[in-house]
Amino acid sequence: MYSKKTLEHFQNPQNMGEIKNPDGVGEVGNLKCGDIMRIYIKVAERPKIKNEKLKIKNDGGGAIDRGEQEEYIEDIKFKTLGCAAAIASSSMMTELAKGKSLDEAEKITRDDINNSLGKLPPQKYHCSILSAEAIHKAIADYKARK
Repeated sequence: MYSKKTLEHFQNPQNMGEIKNPDGVGEVGNLKCGDIMRIYIKVAERPKIKNEKLKIKNDGGGAIDRGEQEEYIEDIKFKTLGCAAAIASSSMMTELAKGKSLDEAEKITRDDINNSLGKLPPQKYHCSILSAEAIHKAIADYKARK
């Protein structure tokens, strides 16, 4: 029923817990199934890399613009009350989001999470939807606090 990857994330969830004084919190739930997810993020800044492929010039210079900064998810944790698929989806979402810029993390979709888990059963697909909504809400909460 569940893929090996889904079972791994259920049995050994990554980034489970709570961040004290988080920069953003996202909470979602589904009344029909009873799943509740709360996501905590800590945001930091780092130099923005202009090009995905770092081009090294003959003079040794790189493509990093030292003046421009980007915000990224330095740390992320979750607390989920729900089924195996809900816990696995939360765990996988944190793995996909950690270390990503806020722009990249905002683009994480339910299909990214579902595919990374090796496809949830159709009746459990809503868990990937919830986890994608949770990270988007945490980022929106962070931006609203700024």
